[in-house]
Amino acid sequence: MGNPVILPDDFADYLFIENATQRFAETLKVSETVAAAGIQLQANLDHAAIFCNPPHIVADPLKQLGYISGWDNCCYPSPVDGHDYINVPAGLPSGNIARNRGWFDYVAVVHPVDKKAFDQMMNQDYGNPFIHHLTLGIVPPERIEESDFDYASQVIPFMVDVRKKIENIIGDVPGTLIIALPEQVINHQDFSGLFKTWVGDLALDQYQVEVMSGGGFLIQFFVLTGGRVEVALRHGTTQTFNPKSVHKISRDEISTVQGSLVV
Repeated sequence: MGNPVILPDDFADYLFIENATQRFAETLKVSETVAAAGIQLQANLDHAAIFCNPPHIVADPLKQLGYISGWDNCCYPSPVDGHDYINVPAGLPSGNIARNRGWFDYVAVVHPVDKKAFDQMMNQDYGNPFIHHLTLGIVPPERIEESDFDYASQVIPFMVDVRKKIENIIGDVPGTLIIALPEQVINHQDFSGLFKTWVGDLALDQYQVEVMSGGGFLIQFFVLTGGRVEVALRHGTTQTFNPKSVHKISRDEISTVQGSLVV
């Protein structure tokens, strides 16, 4: 199976980001390894997270490309490294031609709330702005007229298996499996009894389950130190992210201290 992932060759025409070349190379290498293991990836990345101050230095170029700032009318508080940041997502409409050039579905434009957060960001010497992580999109299992509950019974074991495969091929334990589901799935009378069978032998501290704000499925996890690469499956979502997931991810899964690149 070939690697379908494409990255924008014209990235530097819109955004000057010092660590972009390294982040692209690292993510492309991970995507090649993942695809070679038989895991189907979306051609366009699910999203990029870009830290910057002030936010317009990223938001303005994205607008030129056709991204819509505040795509889902939400912003997401993000307590990274114990400091306060705000994540404002931008979304690229499905018919935009920039998609054909490898531009991402979404960009999380993350900016510090106060000077302490700004100093923490700048002290890592990645530049301003810098790419924090890039997110590979997993092609979800085909859904054929199942209820949300039936689909959950399919997609959760699927992503548990994807996480295990990626752990085996990368040789590092991935981050927490964040499982955001439609409310009717979690409230289903059989959910508590069957969920344990869906996650198999995954330890309690290796997953988090929550209601997906706005509905749909968003299941994700990080790999590599500091959360440099993320993997996400989404189906039927109306929001870019889930507020509870963002809080957990920002607090526990990612950091501005990201270690050495793998290229």
